[in-house]
Order: sequence, then C-alpha cells, then structure tokens
Amino acid sequence: MTRDLPAKVLVVDDEPGIRESLSDFLDDYEFDVFSAESAEQALKIVESEDLDIAIVDLRLPGISGDTMILKSHGMKPHMKFLIHTGSVDYRLPNELKAIGMGSENLFLKPIPDLTVIIDAINKILGL
Repeated sequence: MTRDLPAKVLVVDDEPGIRESLSDFLDDYEFDVFSAESAEQALKIVESEDLDIAIVDLRLPGISGDTMILKSHGMKPHMKFLIHTGSVDYRLPNELKAIGMGSENLFLKPIPDLTVIIDAINKILGL
C-alpha cells in the first residue's frame, strides 16, 4: 500500500511531557499528528478528522483509554490503535481483542527507543 499523504496519528496522554515528546517524535517522521490530553477531547478529534491510528494512554481523567478506543472504533471502524501505558499489570480486555487488538498493540512506558512505535504504526497500517 502506498500513500500520497502522511498517516494521521492521534496521541492521547494527559501527561504534557509525554504527549508533546511523542507528538514531536512522530512529526519528525512526517506523520500528520494530532494530540489530546483527555479521552473526551480525543473523541471530538476522532469525530472531525479521518485518522488512521491513535496512540492512547489508559489512565486518563474522565473516560478511560479503553473506553475511548471502543467509542472511537464505533465511530470509525477503520481506525487502528496502540496502547501506551505505565500500567505494567495491564491485560487487554476481551472487548479490545474483539476489535483486533493484541499484544503487538501494547507498549509499556517508558519506551527507551521510540522507533518501535514507528515500526508498529507502519506494520499496523501496512506502510
């Protein structure tokens, strides 16, 4: 699959430093990057943009990352998701497995080499 336009990536994290550094890193790789500090803000972006993939933290104020992923999938079934969490004991719930997510979609913070995120995006999107 070849693309004329860069992939549209949404970064959802309530920690400004993580959100901004990941967004800047993705921007350096020429992705079209959007960011949100909450699931509620992210869902508004999902509604208004044709996003390819979202990188989602789980522990967010208000709506959780899991719930945000499920709601986003309901609105845009073609969207893909990566989970970026500090919860070392997290296990994918059956609802996320049912929409095609697996261990390859899960990344634990901190990630020493962010190029693994680039590799995962490219693999998931078939780039």
